[in-house]
Amino acid sequence: MAAKRNATRREWTKQDLRDLKSLARERTPARSIGRKLRRSEGAVRQKAYAVGISLSLRGRTTKKRAK
Repeated sequence: MAAKRNATRREWTKQDLRDLKSLARERTPARSIGRKLRRSEGAVRQKAYAVGISLSLRGRTTKKRAK
């Protein structure tokens, strides 16, 4: 069996918060933000909610489907 990884908690630095805000403004998905910040998607969503940052992707333009 694979060894279980223990979660290591890290504080959110000022730089982490700056990056989170700028990536959210660019409408980057939470999963991608998590990868860039080396945090889980859930941690990113929780922190964004706690500091009042919207991760909503509504209004985002998507690729047009081929007819």
